[in-house]
Amino acid sequence: MILLDPSQFPAEQKLLASVRRSETLNFGVWMFSSSTVVPLVISPQEAIKSESKKQLSQSDSRPLEDRSGNAFTQSYNWGETRADKFGVANSEGSKINVGDQRDGQDNVIGENVVWNASHIEDKIIGHKSDDGLNNQEPNSSVNVNDNANGEKQENDKKKIKPGEYNDGYRMHSDKDNVRTKDGTKEEVFPNGFQLEHTQVGAWSTQDTESRNEKELQASSSMGEVIKFNWKLCNVTAEADYIPCLDNDEAIKRLTTTKHYEHRERHCPEKSPTCLVPLPNGYRRPIKWPNSREKIWYRNVPHTKLVEMKGHQNWVKVSGEYLTFPGGGTQFKFGASHYIDVIQKSLPDIAWGNQSRVVLDVGCGVASFGGYQFDKDVLTMSFAPKDEHEAQVQFAIERGIPAVLAVMGTKRLPFPGMVFDVIHCARCRVPWHIEGGMLLLELNRLLRPGGFFVWSATPVYRMTEEDVGIWKAMSKLTKMMCWKMVRKMKDSVNKVGLVIFRKPSNNECYDQRAVNTPPLCQESDDMNASWNVSLVACMHRLPGDPVLRGFHWPAKWPSRLGKTPYWLGKDQVGIYGKPAPEDFQADFEHWKRVVSNSYLNGIGINWSNIRNVMDMRSVYGGFAAALRDLMVWVMNVVPIDSPDTLPIIYERGLFGIYHDWCESFSTYPRTYDLLHADHLFSSLKIRCNLLPVIVEVDRILRPQGILIVRDDMQTISEVQNILKSLHWDIRLTYSKEPEGLLVMQKKMWRPQEIEADTASVS
Repeated sequence: MILLDPSQFPAEQKLLASVRRSETLNFGVWMFSSSTVVPLVISPQEAIKSESKKQLSQSDSRPLEDRSGNAFTQSYNWGETRADKFGVANSEGSKINVGDQRDGQDNVIGENVVWNASHIEDKIIGHKSDDGLNNQEPNSSVNVNDNANGEKQENDKKKIKPGEYNDGYRMHSDKDNVRTKDGTKEEVFPNGFQLEHTQVGAWSTQDTESRNEKELQASSSMGEVIKFNWKLCNVTAEADYIPCLDNDEAIKRLTTTKHYEHRERHCPEKSPTCLVPLPNGYRRPIKWPNSREKIWYRNVPHTKLVEMKGHQNWVKVSGEYLTFPGGGTQFKFGASHYIDVIQKSLPDIAWGNQSRVVLDVGCGVASFGGYQFDKDVLTMSFAPKDEHEAQVQFAIERGIPAVLAVMGTKRLPFPGMVFDVIHCARCRVPWHIEGGMLLLELNRLLRPGGFFVWSATPVYRMTEEDVGIWKAMSKLTKMMCWKMVRKMKDSVNKVGLVIFRKPSNNECYDQRAVNTPPLCQESDDMNASWNVSLVACMHRLPGDPVLRGFHWPAKWPSRLGKTPYWLGKDQVGIYGKPAPEDFQADFEHWKRVVSNSYLNGIGINWSNIRNVMDMRSVYGGFAAALRDLMVWVMNVVPIDSPDTLPIIYERGLFGIYHDWCESFSTYPRTYDLLHADHLFSSLKIRCNLLPVIVEVDRILRPQGILIVRDDMQTISEVQNILKSLHWDIRLTYSKEPEGLLVMQKKMWRPQEIEADTASVS
């Protein structure tokens, strides 16, 4: 049970401070203390009354259904929902508090309205469902409170006439409601479809080895008083601090660095809870697509790449901006021309049609990936945090997907056989050494029949070293059964490139006279990649037409909504349906949520959103629903969640494995919007929630948005921590036992610096 402070909210919101006896969760009282920095945590058992327990036993136990009538595997009494233009699913008697709506530039674009949903006619809410039951939602509430400056304002009460409602922008009537073809109201805030504990079926996870699970955070902290004394991190990296890559103590203990071990992840034993400072003069990033060409210098005040690569048109300084002419080591006359050269040299590559998902190795400032957006190609770019200062940070600030990673001793955190094309332009990776260990890792990632585009000096220069490397690469790729399908030299850039193609079946493998490189053991799972060491072997390709990888995916964009052929009806999906139905239900679900709620109803100015992360993605439905916006979505599949990342790639999206009990491999201030669907409640089982929220604060940009869907106790814990960080609450919504929280990060940073690298006390 969380106790909060009513003085920090508008007077009308005190309505929510009354005792609310839940029918489905031991969460009944909202009260408030005197400080945003000191949340009290008390035992729910002390607050739950016998009447609440009685109501719990009488709660509706019918199967949870989505709006199309498909039953799922939970038993929550949600009741009927409706979709108004504000995106609020109401019921008779629910309280709704709508605060000032902002356009993302701190301008008020709506006025405060408070109304009781009982004023709205039954024909709008509480109408009969298909089973003839009048499903009311007496425990629903929606609140939008703090204004964009974090100030608390009193709301002007206004009654809404019967048949009308308000979305914070204008008045609407019943005729404005969105209806489906069968006449039913579409859902806005969904009915718990994505619940961690609804996952069923034999789905493997990245976290394959058993771990000693910690007790639930909520139960272990019962009765404790938690004080937040926020301090700035006292680290050498300062505003660029990445905990798992800037662990100086762990790096000093390494016995060797010849395989780039010092560029790999070395997470601190205790996750930090200090805050990363802002660079001096930091301001909101320039919007896409202008950000592709220029960013604020003060946001990433590094000039080493300007000095090292300025002649190759990587990046230049121009007044208060850093500008990006679109060049690279191998394409200093522009990435667009270079991309077209590849297409002309091999039309089968078919950018944005046949080839949709690309991996760019050693990406530099990611201009290759940035200009692939013009071709409707999604590129996962990566590079290490090395002497090429801030290259990935530049990429992300520009609004181009990129992560920090290195071809070292571990597999890259992606599943096998997912990338349509892998690209390397002078990426300085020694592919030919040690039995081709690193090139064999690309072979693991490359889809059967996929292409490897290599643009490097050994392709076209005749120096002794380059000729030697070319001979070694030619021998290695032939032994790997890769076919060289094109080799050419560009007349403009004066550089050469070669394109290899991975085989689509095992015929060549079976005909090799020498088993070198060797085939992997059958027990070697090509999808297992989290902290898995590299092995110099090749996995056999699928020989059964029903297996993933046997067929190339449907052409883009049809592959986005097409159920992967290898999801069989006899396979149980994440939510208990046959896998193909499960996939489609998830797709339709998120289309409704995004269309009816996220785009219009929760006060997000999407013109300010470019870099998006789904922190707990399942089938990638949330990312797919955002397809028509100028955003890209990093789909993260937690290592202890069902391994659905291959499905995400199959539909032309991309993502990565990650353990949220550790820091993510990205710079601070990376994302504009984070989406956490039932993530934090599952994490509390394994790790402390506080450093996880600190990590959220680290990777989200100031003015960025966090959307949390979770149980109400977890929502309250997250809200408490973020309020102490001076974040603004944009919207809260509760429909027991679930809730929705939308919060916005502000520019606030503490003044005090920690004495050492110890955690927040």
